[in-house]
Amino acid sequence: MARMDGTWLITGLNGTVAPKVAARVVGLGGEVVGWDRAAVPPDDVAAGRAFLTALRPAGIFHLGMGAEAWAGRLAAYAREHELPFVVTSSVSVFGDAPGDPDGPFRPSDAPTATDDYGSYKARCEVAVREAHPRAVVARIGWQADPDGVGNNMVAQLAAQAEASGGVVRASRRWRPATSWMADTAAALTDLATSGRAGTVHLDGNAADAWTFPQVVRHVARVTGHAWTVQEHEELDHDTRLVGDEDLIRPFSART
Repeated sequence: MARMDGTWLITGLNGTVAPKVAARVVGLGGEVVGWDRAAVPPDDVAAGRAFLTALRPAGIFHLGMGAEAWAGRLAAYAREHELPFVVTSSVSVFGDAPGDPDGPFRPSDAPTATDDYGSYKARCEVAVREAHPRAVVARIGWQADPDGVGNNMVAQLAAQAEASGGVVRASRRWRPATSWMADTAAALTDLATSGRAGTVHLDGNAADAWTFPQVVRHVARVTGHAWTVQEHEELDHDTRLVGDEDLIRPFSART
């Protein structure tokens, strides 16, 4: 496991995945600095450039939300200074509306989303690739964290169960892209020192190929919840992100 000496810039530290990436970077010998949007607005090009010049980061993880132009500027800085650059994208770039293609999806597949969020993430991918061809664009799926805090699958399933008398509805025809958040964080930090470039898929369910009821039951076992899973067939879709199963632990590996 490579050390991560130096100071690493991580955007999105008020989110869910970024703090886990930060903890791993620190554990591997690095220091972490976030992007204070109040002090340095992302759309202030001159202030952003001055911040990066003063910081002189060893690498950049762009894990926060923001305009695609900001993503492009961060990637351009990394290219100019020959720094590792990792940005997270989403399975949402493939959309889930009627008529959108079914998966599993591979890294070479072109985004097809027409909704606002999926289209936004696809534009961010383009901005980063144009600015830094050797950047890592990591598409991820639904994140699960045993802590059950914040925007993650465990919290959302728990909220659904609480509102429905302990019942979680789950389609047996849906095979979601999903990973444990800690595994995603480990994969992202490993990518920053791996020399990899281009689009990668980080999906703990890529190889397991579990249906959503199987996922929910496993999450319940791992987290100690006594949910009742009510299976249905209202969503028939395979959204797995396949092609890079060697980069992340299988979802089933956590017991």
